[in-house]
Amino acid sequence: MRSVSPRDRSWRKSSYSAANGNCVEVGQLANGRIGVRDSKNLARPALGFAAAEWRTFVGQVKRSSQGRA
Repeated sequence: MRSVSPRDRSWRKSSYSAANGNCVEVGQLANGRIGVRDSKNLARPALGFAAAEWRTFVGQVKRSSQGRA
């Protein structure tokens, strides 16, 4: 994981983001990494993850939400 420029690509909000503005956005970055940022603070750098790291994270979240952590 490393910090990347938040202006690299287009972003989409998480389907689990709250209506109160507590949102996480995810985007494919120009360098092939997956970016994650706080939509309330766009001036701050995003976190960048390698594709394999991101797949592992998403898989763990899905398993834990299904009670199979």
